[in-house]
Amino acid sequence: MTSDRHDTGHFIEFDKVHLSLGGRTILDELNLSIPHGQVTAIMGPSGAGKTTLLRLITGQLKPDSGRVVVNGEVVSDMSTKALNQYRKNVGVLLQNGALFTDLTCFDNIALPLREHTKLPERLIRKIVLMKLHTVGLRGAAQMYPRELSGGMNRRIAMARAMAMDPRLMLYDEPFAGLDPISMGISLRLIRQVNEALNMTSLVVTHDINEVVKLAHLACIIAHGNVIAAASPDELFQSQEPLVAQFMQGLPDGPVAFHYPAPDLANDLLSGPSRHA
Repeated sequence: MTSDRHDTGHFIEFDKVHLSLGGRTILDELNLSIPHGQVTAIMGPSGAGKTTLLRLITGQLKPDSGRVVVNGEVVSDMSTKALNQYRKNVGVLLQNGALFTDLTCFDNIALPLREHTKLPERLIRKIVLMKLHTVGLRGAAQMYPRELSGGMNRRIAMARAMAMDPRLMLYDEPFAGLDPISMGISLRLIRQVNEALNMTSLVVTHDINEVVKLAHLACIIAHGNVIAAASPDELFQSQEPLVAQFMQGLPDGPVAFHYPAPDLANDLLSGPSRHA
């Protein structure tokens, strides 16, 4: 990556991004700017395209039109070689951690260093131990993922994602399935690591109440575009119907509880269902 973009303050920019998958429009001329050095939360109804944004950032998907710019570079224009180099500076924490179960926690974290650098093993050992210490699990270095709790596995995965000292961290539902203690630890780690390493973090989450403790900026994606982007406190005070429905967890509103269907009485009386 090039040096951090302090001229605009934006580390990631989605510029009129349009993307369709399977004949369905996922993103419709979406515009979004992610500030440098902050934690930004991406929220929205299921299927709104939140994880799709992460895949566009990592170059797994290319937009049908528009641009995804990360630190001044257009991701979709990168060659395979350039994309592989770029990805070394992006840490990704998946919901399930995606650790290698037959490797120790130490070796899971050492893997990207061994694969992508020529560092001597003695230096790799120091880096891995420092990363483990950062997430509070240096004592679990020689344990296997199967010997740890789900929350601890998530922390090991976070240490692995940080192994290459990325400038950008992407988190996909990092709090799913965590108990309150593990969630509190994860919240603190994401914010502290972001500040300590001066990185930019993007968190896809449904945990509305935790966003206030975590994010500097929160964005809500719906209907293929950004419907709101503000501080979490400002979103909680919004009177816009869809924003209010989402932030308050209301079962009905602009996002209806019922999927579009024929009138129930007519459907019941219309004979054998075509779905039977």
